[in-house]
Amino acid sequence: MVEKTIEISGVNLHYRRSGTGSQAIILMHGWGCDLNALSLFERVGAEHHTVYNLDLPGFGKSSEPSTAWGVEEYTVMLEAFVAAMGIQNPILLGHSFGGRVAILYASRNPVQRLVLVDAAGVRPRRSLKYYAKVYSFKLAKRIYPFMVGREKAERKIADMRSRRGSYDYNNCSPMMRSVMVNVVNSDLRHVMPLIKAPTLLLWGEEDTATPMRDARIMKKLIPDAGLVTFPGAGHFSFVDNPYQSAATVRRFIHPDL
Repeated sequence: MVEKTIEISGVNLHYRRSGTGSQAIILMHGWGCDLNALSLFERVGAEHHTVYNLDLPGFGKSSEPSTAWGVEEYTVMLEAFVAAMGIQNPILLGHSFGGRVAILYASRNPVQRLVLVDAAGVRPRRSLKYYAKVYSFKLAKRIYPFMVGREKAERKIADMRSRRGSYDYNNCSPMMRSVMVNVVNSDLRHVMPLIKAPTLLLWGEEDTATPMRDARIMKKLIPDAGLVTFPGAGHFSFVDNPYQSAATVRRFIHPDL
């Protein structure tokens, strides 16, 4: 097992390589995590294959992008990484945000197999309350400086953000907040039918971040997709149910064993 950093797409991308074998597996973690989040799948993959476990840009030991990337830019980065490593037809595994990148990559590049674990990629349903909160915040950013002055306005807006924003958003740097807005608002349903690889959807039935509705949509739209669900498990279904998660992924990525 070795850890390395490579300059790709203007960022310093940190990754860990483990295992041996001609088939490569690339792992991509969810928002706010780092490569250690997927250690379970890293161990499973390394039993027979070479595993590349990435710290996605802006997380772990990888540097932040210099502009507000969206899913497209993360996917271009992954394409550049695959080319730099000389990888052919990788197996991709993405959790949550990492699933977004895996979906877009697999829709336009050859992939041996695809594993989507509680993956993002379907734009969430929004309530009227949500939109009221968003637009009131945008309005406040425009009018507060004129009402109370710039310095006081910045304090009031920061207070609004801390009270109304999500945990992930509030714990981001300014650049990664912009990235988060871009990726959360992306909807990848239109590219899902283009995925040709056999696809495993692994889901927690109590997932509230990427609910079962998303899994059912993906199963319908991805031509060769199968869905495995875990009762009582949440957004980190593989943490809630590690043994069955490992066994299911092992059977899927090692079909000939």
